[in-house]
Order: sequence, then structure tokens, then C-alpha cells
Amino acid sequence: MSFFEKLKKDIGIAEEEKEKVKPPKKEKVKKKELGKEEKPKKIPVSAPKKASDWLKTEGQLAVDIYQTDSEFCIQAPIAGVESEDIDISIENEMLVIKGERKEPEKDKEKNYFYQECYWGIFSRQIILPEDVDTSRIKASLGKGILTIKIPRVRRVKKKKITIQTAE
Repeated sequence: MSFFEKLKKDIGIAEEEKEKVKPPKKEKVKKKELGKEEKPKKIPVSAPKKASDWLKTEGQLAVDIYQTDSEFCIQAPIAGVESEDIDISIENEMLVIKGERKEPEKDKEKNYFYQECYWGIFSRQIILPEDVDTSRIKASLGKGILTIKIPRVRRVKKKKITIQTAE
């Protein structure tokens, strides 16, 4: 068995030509003690994933997230993507990054030895901490790295409260 066949087997992808979906075996009807019959349980059976379906799934963007005293920072390598093809938004206290990496040459006659580069739609959702100011987010794209900086809200860590005397 070749490396690729083992890999496909391990991730649950069936080759379209080799495997066919077999109908599930019917369960025998069991009788209860009171003489009533149980209905056979239906077990949902999903068809095995096809290689072409697996390759069309949405990719997840890899990110580095860190914070400094003044900001919350997110960096993501997005080589080969133009800034017009990236959408950054905030939905329900979550930062959402979506985009598409377009394949430079689409040639169906390519016979790949390895295909590790992801081409297609990708996204990533990041839960934001409570102490950030989402109204002042800045994003930049340079040398294939998307950098998003969100300023932190400065909270007073210690405040002296004076006590007033009642007369």
C-alpha cells in the first residue's frame, strides 16, 4: 500500500473508484418482556468522504497571538494573498479573518508529487479579551505577513479612595 493510500485511509477518505457505500445491515426486531415489539434503531450512516470533497474544504489560517502592555497583536502568514482578498471583521466579541488564496496556475494536467500548499478559501475566528478597544484596530499586510494590532484599554490598577468623616 502506497504512502498516499495509507494517508487517505487514515483520514477517512475513500477513493471514488475503489469503494462503494454498502447499505447497513438490518437489525432483528427484539421483543420486550410485555410482548411489545421495539422498532429497529436507525443508525445514521454517512458516506465516506471523497478525495475531491476533502480538498475543497475551507482552510484554517495559522496565527500567532501575543500581547504587550499597550496592545493585543495577531500575526498570520498569508503569502500570495492581496489585501483586497482579505476580510477582517468583529462579530460578537470575536475577530473574524476570512480570505481566499488563489492558485496562480490552474492546470489539470499537473501530476503532483506533493501538494502541501493550500489554495482556496480560509478563515480564522479569535475570541478577543475584554480589555481591548475594538474601535481602534489597525491591520497591515507586508512581506506576506498579516499583522493586526488592537489597543488595550488602560484600566486603573490601583486608586486611592479618601474617607470622608461624617460630622
